[in-house]
Amino acid sequence: MYTLVIVRHAQSEWNKKKLFTGWTDVGLTPEGLEEARKAGRILKEKEFEFDLAYTSVLKRAIKTLDIILEETDQQWIPVIKHWRWNERHYGALQGKNKEEMAAEVGEEKVHIWRRSYDVRPPLLELDDGRYPGNDRRYTDLDKKDIPRGECLKDTVERFLPLWEKEVVPAIKSGKRIIISAHGNSLRALVKYLENISDNEISKLEIPTGIPLVYELDKNLKPTKKYYLQK
Repeated sequence: MYTLVIVRHAQSEWNKKKLFTGWTDVGLTPEGLEEARKAGRILKEKEFEFDLAYTSVLKRAIKTLDIILEETDQQWIPVIKHWRWNERHYGALQGKNKEEMAAEVGEEKVHIWRRSYDVRPPLLELDDGRYPGNDRRYTDLDKKDIPRGECLKDTVERFLPLWEKEVVPAIKSGKRIIISAHGNSLRALVKYLENISDNEISKLEIPTGIPLVYELDKNLKPTKKYYLQK
């Protein structure tokens, strides 16, 4: 049996403001910093040990992981930062207020943009300053891999190559792994692990800053899952 721990980054500045964030690089709120510390403390209390960590290239996930590893006295383990763990790209919605958008275009449309499996949000233009191709973090990527907006299906397809090529072999070699990522990149992982239907995944919400533990069989199928919280 293998154990995998995943954590959605703690509360970010744009979570608090109810803004579509996506690949926009925003920091944690003071409340978020405390959420991350609590996550680290409970992992230490439950004696979780890790050999390898994964996170995105966005600082809210990186900072959450840093704090957890500090609290558990495991800052020495290798950390792999990879864009494939980034949040789902919300396209032209990034920076927009969710409630204001609902008032402007209707709650149903915003719900579809946020929760449908295969409907993309309005896409960014290539000359938009928010387009990731303008960010040096992504300059080495093939242009086809740089999104202008993604649905959850796109996010699943984006993370799977990294999961299958790197993470699965690491888990099967016996490495104990923690992943600090985002609401939708982790929803994509959960959908894949649990074989959740396209319709049912729309109901899944992963809370910020609370470790989710998976116990996996030899084929990496979940036998048990639970949140760690007091």
